[in-house]
Amino acid sequence: MTPECQLFGTLGCHLCELAEAELMPLVGHGLQVELLDIADDASLYDSYCLHIPVLRRIDTGAELAWPFDTEQVVAFLR
Repeated sequence: MTPECQLFGTLGCHLCELAEAELMPLVGHGLQVELLDIADDASLYDSYCLHIPVLRRIDTGAELAWPFDTEQVVAFLR
């Protein structure tokens, strides 16, 4: 079973759009990704404002910071 993930980013972030595009083929194969806009939560903003996009596994809390490619995401999910 593929772990569920969260992608921290914000609207208008070009790198966040690239990260989403990198994840889309995996979403097509069953990866569940919740997109979280850090601008909507002061705590998330304080934690991630200089580091977005960041992919976080919900089950372990492990994080994968940008830049990443599909191969790195697949390894991260194992």
